[in-house]
Amino acid sequence: MNKGTNDPDVDPNKGGSKKESVNAGGTIDDASVASYLHDNSDFLIRHPELVQSLLPPGRWSGDSVIDMQQFMLERLRGEIDNLRSSSMDLIDVSRGNLSVQNRTYNAVHALLAANDFAQLAGIIGNDLPLLLDLDVVIIGFEPPKTPIFDLVSPDVRQLPLGLPDQFLGNGDVVLLSEASDDGTIFGDKAGLVRSAALVRLRPTGHLPGGILALGSHGSGDFHAGLATDSIVFLARVAECCAERLLSDQE
Repeated sequence: MNKGTNDPDVDPNKGGSKKESVNAGGTIDDASVASYLHDNSDFLIRHPELVQSLLPPGRWSGDSVIDMQQFMLERLRGEIDNLRSSSMDLIDVSRGNLSVQNRTYNAVHALLAANDFAQLAGIIGNDLPLLLDLDVVIIGFEPPKTPIFDLVSPDVRQLPLGLPDQFLGNGDVVLLSEASDDGTIFGDKAGLVRSAALVRLRPTGHLPGGILALGSHGSGDFHAGLATDSIVFLARVAECCAERLLSDQE
């Protein structure tokens, strides 16, 4: 069926297809491209990304003249590439931070749901590894000045006196990209840990000082430069929950 003159793909002045870009020999040459662009003047508007890959003509000719326009365009292209790369890196970091935030919020919600100290310790040891995508999470305390029955639990590590200061010094958190534990901190799960984060648990009215320890089998998962805000926040929530629950049990 022949097309009428109202067909959008036909130029009534030329009598042929506007989209034709191949010559009679079946190959694309400069004339075919030029003809296509002439008939599709909005091509670069529809494909603006191609402007960056096109090589414009120099404003000057001759071997002794430097084409500053070309130099500046090449420089701008390089800057655009760098900005694009930086933007992608920022997007990746933002996604990672959002994932960490969501995991931390879920972990905090689980801690707040505990009804007694024993349940809290069980949540830390059994639920937090899944919620935080880790291999081991433990809570441990130094020996209390007076015996605390609730601390004698398989879900609570009994730490040697002075161990938190030994690892943390005057700080609240330490990241170990290469961790080697003899079982003092992670107990029988020490073999699963290749990197770790240790966070100080401050003494409260009912509890001695201790450590919230997070372990991963991936070497370098915890490393210097890693943001620790979420980890410290989680430890502070654990502190408050433990103090509240032990106080309620009196």
